[in-house]
Amino acid sequence: QVQLVESGGGSVQAGGSLRLSCAASVDIDNTVSMGWFRQGPEKEREGVAAILTHGGLTVYADSVKGRFTISQDTTQNTLYLQMNGLKPEDTGMYFCAAGTIPTLDPALATARYGYWGQGTQVSVSS
Repeated sequence: QVQLVESGGGSVQAGGSLRLSCAASVDIDNTVSMGWFRQGPEKEREGVAAILTHGGLTVYADSVKGRFTISQDTTQNTLYLQMNGLKPEDTGMYFCAAGTIPTLDPALATARYGYWGQGTQVSVSS
């Protein structure tokens, strides 16, 4: 069982920055991939960024490329999402996810992940 706890959300003005953290209850070296997803008001959950735990390959949604950076600290079992140049359309609940089973699902597909955190709210005002 993997428990994930997100933190770092908040309210910022457009152009601002936030750093989200996700603390895992297990050694993240035992995961296959970890990712960040978001869900805006009346929108479906969408993949934002993902990282393959072994090798460190990262994948980003087109909407956040060049602005967001996903990283992991395996010594602290923590996943991060550095968000710069925030826009109002980035507003939403941000979820951390962990996948422990090798799969052919794309890195930003929800089906790839079996464990989810409760989320942290990000609000960006114009």
